Amino acid sequence: MPKVSFSLFTKMWKDKSIQELGEFVSGLGFDGIELPVRPGYPVEPDTIATTLPAAVRQLEATNVNITSFAGPTDEATIAACGNAGVPIIRTCPDIGDEGYLASIERHRREFDALVPVLEKHRVAIGIQNHCDDWICNAMGVKHFIDRYDRRQVCAIPCAGHTALDGESPHMAIDIIWSHLVQFKLKNAYWERVNGTEAEDVEWRPRWTTGRQGLASWPRFVNELDKRGFDGVVCLDAEYSDEEATERLVVEDLAFARSLFAAN
Repeated sequence: MPKVSFSLFTKMWKDKSIQELGEFVSGLGFDGIELPVRPGYPVEPDTIATTLPAAVRQLEATNVNITSFAGPTDEATIAACGNAGVPIIRTCPDIGDEGYLASIERHRREFDALVPVLEKHRVAIGIQNHCDDWICNAMGVKHFIDRYDRRQVCAIPCAGHTALDGESPHMAIDIIWSHLVQFKLKNAYWERVNGTEAEDVEWRPRWTTGRQGLASWPRFVNELDKRGFDGVVCLDAEYSDEEATERLVVEDLAFARSLFAAN
């Protein structure tokens, strides 16, 4: 039996119904999805108590399960997840104008209050690192969540954002391993925005395929395999060439499967 399963973050396909989404994702070769719960998507925050269980049933009919979702972390949402059997709410904590340490304390106060609710409903909040003004690397995630039980607050590190922030695969996985439950695969490199004579150089991420960016997917997979990782691997399907998204994510899924099979 395979040690890992593969899910797809379906942000790019907001106009598909749940039934269409399940058939589409299954046809691409994925086992599950990370479902965006946002206004304008099939499952919205205001109707989650009824629409999420219905979405779970419709997706199961296409052999697709919801491995996590990206959305709010309030008590009503946590309860809806518990009732529907969705195990993880994935989020990226922001760093506000008050500064890094003050932002971390703000988030900790919020999470401290949610821990009993998470425990009651058997749901976890999964923290993903994100470059720029967010908790941006594995060390930042570790610093934030080390006080929590991984059954309530866990880590979902992202290879692409980790590489953009300069952490090596072996360091990142080692740092966050105690709380790592799922893992995200995507890739990028820094692209210069302004001209060669600019006084203040600006850069932005260029989202590319698994083989082409700063993040070495083979090295990340090797580090995960050495530690016996057997969870969910989520592909975000984020590419700067958006018109080629479907083709590129199929190629990346095949690449990711080959790496885990080789190990």
